[in-house]
Amino acid sequence: LHSAGLRSRGAAAVRGPLSEPGAAVELAELRHDEAGEVAVLELRGRLRAGHRYVLQLGFQGRLEEDLEGLFFTRYTDRQQSSMLIASQMEPTYARRVYPCFDEPAMKATFNIRIIHDPSYVALSNMPAIDVSEVKDENGSLWTVTTFNTSLKMSTYLTAFVICDFDYVTRTERGNEIRIWARKEAVENGFVDYALNITGPILSFLEDILNVSYPLPKTDLVALPDFGAGAMENWGLIIFQEALLMNFPSDEFPGRKAMIAFIVSHELGHQAHLRYFFFQLKWFGNLVTMNWWNDLWLNEGLASYFEYLGATFVEPMPSLDKIFYAHIVQPILREDSEIARSLSESEDKIKGSFSLMSLFDNITYSKGASITWMLSGFLTEKLFMRALTLYLKEFSFSNANQDDLWTHIQMVIDAQDEVQLPAPVKQIMDSWTCQNGFPVLTLNLTTGTIRQEQFLNKNNRKSTDTYNNTWIIPISWMRNGSSQPLTWLDKSSKMFPEMQVSESEHDWILLNVNLSGYYRVNYDQLNLKRLACLLENDPKAIPAVSRFQLIDDVFALTDFGYIPIETALELTKYLAREDELFIWNVVLLNLIPDNLESTLKNHEVYPLLKKYLLKRMLPIYHYYAGFIRQNIDALENDYFARVYLEKLLATACWLGLQDCLDLSSELYAKWRDNPEHKIPFLIRRTVCCYGVAVGSDKEWNFAWEMYNHTDSTEEDKDILLYAMSCAKESWLLYRYLQYGLSDTLFSSNCTSVIISHVVSKDIGNRIAWEFVTENWPLLSQGYGHELLHDVLKVMGRFVKTDVQIQELQVFYNATLEEDEREAITMLLESAKLENIERRKLLKKVASWLEKNVDD
Repeated sequence: LHSAGLRSRGAAAVRGPLSEPGAAVELAELRHDEAGEVAVLELRGRLRAGHRYVLQLGFQGRLEEDLEGLFFTRYTDRQQSSMLIASQMEPTYARRVYPCFDEPAMKATFNIRIIHDPSYVALSNMPAIDVSEVKDENGSLWTVTTFNTSLKMSTYLTAFVICDFDYVTRTERGNEIRIWARKEAVENGFVDYALNITGPILSFLEDILNVSYPLPKTDLVALPDFGAGAMENWGLIIFQEALLMNFPSDEFPGRKAMIAFIVSHELGHQAHLRYFFFQLKWFGNLVTMNWWNDLWLNEGLASYFEYLGATFVEPMPSLDKIFYAHIVQPILREDSEIARSLSESEDKIKGSFSLMSLFDNITYSKGASITWMLSGFLTEKLFMRALTLYLKEFSFSNANQDDLWTHIQMVIDAQDEVQLPAPVKQIMDSWTCQNGFPVLTLNLTTGTIRQEQFLNKNNRKSTDTYNNTWIIPISWMRNGSSQPLTWLDKSSKMFPEMQVSESEHDWILLNVNLSGYYRVNYDQLNLKRLACLLENDPKAIPAVSRFQLIDDVFALTDFGYIPIETALELTKYLAREDELFIWNVVLLNLIPDNLESTLKNHEVYPLLKKYLLKRMLPIYHYYAGFIRQNIDALENDYFARVYLEKLLATACWLGLQDCLDLSSELYAKWRDNPEHKIPFLIRRTVCCYGVAVGSDKEWNFAWEMYNHTDSTEEDKDILLYAMSCAKESWLLYRYLQYGLSDTLFSSNCTSVIISHVVSKDIGNRIAWEFVTENWPLLSQGYGHELLHDVLKVMGRFVKTDVQIQELQVFYNATLEEDEREAITMLLESAKLENIERRKLLKKVASWLEKNVDD
């Protein structure tokens, strides 16, 4: 039994056997085993097998502001200070609220009654069935809210909220949906959008899974402060309010899409799934994992359905583009560096793991990516059929991943359209029980495909051997025609159908539309043909495959599989690329955000400028036209809302005169009339370059607007950044001096200002000198954390031993001995990194010199 609040033994009693009136077993001792995190009850008498007993326990817990277990939080509503109580039980905080067995496999029904102040409303998983009054010993009146008996569920899904919120409501298929929030938020319509989409998403999920939502009501509560982002408690889903509210005047791009994703995720749980912000949780609630090692079954499935649900209610580009750009590509980048598999052994999780560490991108994004791949090779029709069987079989109970594989296998065995090379369990275990993922190398001459684990060859010790093998579905295309799905089920295999002729128009593309969770490394012959094809007819390759091709070649370069020149060959066609999400991945690889100032001071910059601008002009002018004439027309262009800023920022960074002029124009319009705001989509870049190409007048205006009472937090952040873009050294120095003043800035802004300035090409040196000169003052307010932040940026500029010594002298004078050692190592690794980067940039510069006029 787990409990953080059991009182002494007088508060516990065991009645029974129940068949014998008045029978009871006396309690000898109640003790806490801290190491095992259990409460142990020792009895004086023996319990008789096959008989029922009732265990009664008294307990108490502390209400704190820590956002865990049962907590209280303070907030402001209609200028009044208020408080509320809410809960967050996942993964093991239920034991802080009531004594329980809070392993996910232990399910029970719950009878909940809450006694609270009459001016508050109490909410729980189930509808309230009785509201009465009771007086305490002081004669004060309290309200007693009693809730209907819950469905069978795990403790981590029980939930409570006691608040004085308002709500909006509507009924969908007999299910009452209420969205609760601060009174002023409800009054202003901030939760109307969430209300409009919740019912349709629930119905969509019911229909697609052919499983009915089992509760009579669904409450969504928007808390001013909630640490988990969102939590899929059955029937009472709790959100951080910023993730559920849509402000009519809101300028944040993609706010509606974000709410749709979150709500869709959480609703996905109401069945058993869950997403990053909001889950409908068929996956997780109706069917719960046996133990936390299969958490990905909840979260990965919910994340997958989140995308299906969100694109159902919100107009977006094709699902595969969004899914690859937001889910698959980022986790492929991360997964190759993480030493854990999707499903770890139960013993490992119970031993060395912190449960909270499981709530990471591997669980959510890799889980969703593997689900995407599974749905792809099964076909969506068979996948949904299997999920429906699985949900119905395990409703109100528990399952592990093997149970899911069994149900998919049953569906596969009952049909003959889809043939698999191995049992479903064998295929899927290769993806869920092994770390990382494979890279496939295709030799076009022999038609051989070889697989190996994708690892960083630059860091790998030569003695390391990895024999991981995956069973890999390969969707492929030859000369523009889709081919039947094939499989690689061993480390190497020959596919005669993939041998090509000598014609340069004979090409092959693997993993079409990123249907599989792996990277592809082509031989030079095929890459040459693909580069040629891109230049002549880029649309012959589907957009997601172009994105993936470019992402793969740069990742292969970073990890030492192919030379940088090979990756650059695939960028020659870019003048014909009109997809913003593809441009975004190119720019992130060629001009990483954290290296802008380093590249600016390198010989590669003028070459990059000439090469890239020539190719960027068509897409730049296309979007600049909208910016000048009617930026609102981009409202339904999802990728413009997400990626336009990077395109514009790069054009200005490369010194494109039209981009600098455009920023000046928009900034000047705002200066002349502060009502004429710069479009939020591009405000950060326009403010930065408005200040950069201007004089002190432009800087002073940014300063004035920063101090304006109506400035929102987002605008303040943008202006803090923009003021560091000044090109005059004296302005940057003055800005840093302002940052020292308690009266001009709150203390947490000072380190932000220094970090912004130090990361700029001309601010780097100024900020470093400023920090060293003012260290006695800065160290009082910020300690060594600021120093570490500044050092990280400074490290990018360290090229020689002399520079290291200069930094070292300062650190020797300011740091304790144990810290100095860590700093020395950091500086040494920064130097080595920079030496490697300089070698790489020399290669890039040399390639650009040869190709800049192509």
